[in-house]
Amino acid sequence: MEETVEVVEEKEEEESEVEETEEIVEEEEVPGEEIEEPTEEEKILEVEEKREVEKERKELEEEIVEERFYTIPLGRAWISTRKRRAPKAMRIVKSFIEKHMKLRSEVEGEEEAETLVISNKVNEKIWSRGIEKPPRKIKVRAVKDKEGVITVHLAEGD
Repeated sequence: MEETVEVVEEKEEEESEVEETEEIVEEEEVPGEEIEEPTEEEKILEVEEKREVEKERKELEEEIVEERFYTIPLGRAWISTRKRRAPKAMRIVKSFIEKHMKLRSEVEGEEEAETLVISNKVNEKIWSRGIEKPPRKIKVRAVKDKEGVITVHLAEGD
């Protein structure tokens, strides 16, 4: 008799453990919050966008002839009066890149519309604290492409 009672008690304990695990699984599922899976069309669009981005990157990499990283000191801009510092800093960036990427020697005989392009992010970084307080130095990435156009981008860390 005692053996059957013990066996029945063990079965009841196993059943209660199974019920507890089922309750835990049910608690994890939150009713009302349904995760919407993207449709096939959305998945196809995402894949196409990724492919386009990769193609653009490859094209840009192929066009790059020369790429250099510079830390441009802008301390000379602080010699100017307060209301002229940020424009002076922009002129310093332009002259620094022209000098170090040898822009003037290539263009002396030719007249091209734009051979130096300063990106908006560099401009925004210099003007971020206003006209009176440009940064003391700025890290940039200068890229020269096949046509000889030099583009100045903000370095990755900034």
